Amino acid sequence: MKKIVSLICLLLIAAYTQANDDKIVPSKISKVTVYSQGAQVYRSSSYTINKGVTEVVIEGISPRIDPKSLQVKATGNSIILDTKYNIFYPEPDVTPLTGLPLKIRQQIASLEDSILNVNYEIQTFQDEIDVLVATKNILQNNGAMRGQGKVNDSIPLLKTAIEYYTEKMMVINKELQGLNRKKDRLNRTKKGMNERLAELRNYQANADLKNKPKGPVHRIVITMKCDTYVKGDLDISYLVANAGWTPMYDLRSEIADNSVNLNYKAQVYQNTGVDWDEVPLTISTNNPYQNKTKPELNPWYIDYYAYRNQSQQKERTRSLAGQPGMYKKAESLGYTMEEAETTTFSNAEVVDAVYSSDFVQVVDHVISAEFKIDLPYTIKSNNEKHMVLVKNVDIDANYRYYTVPKYDKSAYLVAELTKLDELQLVPAKANIYFDGTYMGETYLDPTSMEDTMHLSLGKDPNIIVKRTLLERESKEKVVGTKIVKSYAYAIEVKNLKSKSIELVIQDQIPVTTNPEIEIEATELSKGELKERTGIIEWKINLKPKASKEIELIYEVKYDKDQNVVL
Repeated sequence: MKKIVSLICLLLIAAYTQANDDKIVPSKISKVTVYSQGAQVYRSSSYTINKGVTEVVIEGISPRIDPKSLQVKATGNSIILDTKYNIFYPEPDVTPLTGLPLKIRQQIASLEDSILNVNYEIQTFQDEIDVLVATKNILQNNGAMRGQGKVNDSIPLLKTAIEYYTEKMMVINKELQGLNRKKDRLNRTKKGMNERLAELRNYQANADLKNKPKGPVHRIVITMKCDTYVKGDLDISYLVANAGWTPMYDLRSEIADNSVNLNYKAQVYQNTGVDWDEVPLTISTNNPYQNKTKPELNPWYIDYYAYRNQSQQKERTRSLAGQPGMYKKAESLGYTMEEAETTTFSNAEVVDAVYSSDFVQVVDHVISAEFKIDLPYTIKSNNEKHMVLVKNVDIDANYRYYTVPKYDKSAYLVAELTKLDELQLVPAKANIYFDGTYMGETYLDPTSMEDTMHLSLGKDPNIIVKRTLLERESKEKVVGTKIVKSYAYAIEVKNLKSKSIELVIQDQIPVTTNPEIEIEATELSKGELKERTGIIEWKINLKPKASKEIELIYEVKYDKDQNVVL
């Protein structure tokens, strides 16, 4: 029987040891990937566990963790049974009262009793002082002492009054003096007691503070099982909120270099509750909080607009009576149930239409790239922005001058940049510097469908542009049933610079989708017309001090009974 009991006890002890063993192991942040919103934190740790089931605890976790994103990998001959995030609320080691030394607690109690007794003694002395002061006031205010009444007519009476007054006042003053001395001594003693009591209570407050429960501890608990003693490493990763980065660009150009230097920067911030100390950063253009579900299209039904004029609808030729969904269809056209049984409708098929806004889907261009930063950074958890250099690259650029004299008779220097899609950029503001001078700010949008990005660097006053309406060639005439309007312009450019330039002149003619309106360009001076947009471009080379003139003539033909706004 004793052997059986002993065996049961051993089994219970073993089971308790295996099921309840837990171990807190230190860890550190090994790297962080910062997304446009949020960040992926990677932690590394080492562990040693004995045979059985052990809960390995990792503390110092951000309270902004997304528990669904938790991932754990381990080396060593062990099995990971479970991983979870929880919040632990530690209890104080001792209570405030029992945590104080006995001597201190005795001194506090003794001082509190002594101060109470001193207060009673001070009050006793104060009561005696009050009586003596009242007696003194009575003597001083007596009529005999103030020369009032019959005492002034009798020298013996006056003499007796003065002697009595002098004797009593001397006694009262002496007693008051003694009482005040005793009261002052007690007040000084009380002051010293209060100072000592304040020191002891301050000591007590500090002890209470030390013994108070600490704030909640955010941690990861990894339940592991092994058959023997195991030693290994842990790699942990999880997503946290309250972190991210915003892009910023510096574009520096030198026209002599035929290139533009792009400085790609990231303003990194975090307020996750845990500092990132000397951590390698990776900047990612991904947004883990962005919708990743492909949108789906539904049938898009259209039909003639159904007017709600009942008198017109009742003249139609087909009835809804007896059709499935009759009442619903009638209601959509503005009819009651009774009218649906007797009213006829058009031959057009009646369907249950939905609003086109129900099928609007917002789809963003998702550009995902990662930039690993070679240098470690320290990012405190205070939302302060830290500038991190992501990339510095020279981009081939073709410099040209552009002018749109219809709106602005100036020439703008433009750097044409290509192959921006290879740089994995994201839309953001950019500071422009040209020949060492700050030119202003622009918006860089690499997600546009254009192959070339045009970076405007400002006006050049050494290129003169004029656009003049040629009134003699601009006229209006009637040809049959049509009105024909002609417009003629002369565009003149002159290069005052000391070197040749490439200049692109842009203008336009109107376009229409109405086949009854005819538009024809009769003179383009070898300009290239884009039929769809009506935009015309002239690409010319201007030598130093040279000038050139081009003509633009077009006509618009439309029905004379109509009006066209030009």
